[in-house]
Amino acid sequence: MATSQLTASSMTVSVRNLASFEGLRPSSIVKFSSFGSLKPGSLTQRSFKGLVVKAATVVAPKYTSIKPLGDRVLVKIKETEEKTEGGILLPTTAQSKPQGGEVVAISEGKTIGKTKLECSVKTGAQVIYSKYAGTELEFNGSNHLILKEDDIVGILETDDIKDLKPLNDRVYIKVAEAEEKTAGGLLLTESSKEKPSIGTVIAVGPGTLDEEGNRKPLSVAPGNTVLYSKYAGNDFKGNDGTSYIALRASDVMAVLS
Repeated sequence: MATSQLTASSMTVSVRNLASFEGLRPSSIVKFSSFGSLKPGSLTQRSFKGLVVKAATVVAPKYTSIKPLGDRVLVKIKETEEKTEGGILLPTTAQSKPQGGEVVAISEGKTIGKTKLECSVKTGAQVIYSKYAGTELEFNGSNHLILKEDDIVGILETDDIKDLKPLNDRVYIKVAEAEEKTAGGLLLTESSKEKPSIGTVIAVGPGTLDEEGNRKPLSVAPGNTVLYSKYAGNDFKGNDGTSYIALRASDVMAVLS
């Protein structure tokens, strides 16, 4: 039977025998914030939407370094923002999962055919990665992520996501504004606006690698207006509120003109 500990604003559940959390180790802790009152039998699989799971692998202090193998890199995760720009403290459930960090260790690269290729990112680089990529590690008191190089979306050399430099076969797009009126002139509310899947390419990666290790240029270029798969890629907001998306070239369906 799952054990529980209740406080005024949160509940902690041991998931040792909780079938809904298949794959979690017995030591994993699941924390629910602002769950409200609970009734017997009310904990269903649907009840766990929005939960926060801490399941990072803890590296013992006796290990002082990590050397990634294959085509992997080690990234120190950027800390989650705990306050808004106005200074309002954010609850755990409202904090956005970080998607960026600093590369602290890289592998020796990978081999394609007979060609040895070095890692395309260097230590010290500030990178943005796919939202659910890699394996989280707690190392030297900080949260890290070990992930494949191909899961890195791009390199960010400034504090504004608009300047993202995409890697490999990624395409970086400025999303077109959603229509505010219907064809008949009716004003649309925010909730009823169609998510746009059209935008302008502002940067592209160097392309994919062929069997000989040579780059194959992408079929789109900066300045192209493109139609892309609606639910593909990673969404970002610039400092001025502009929407961007980074996705693979294969998710771009057409060039519009």
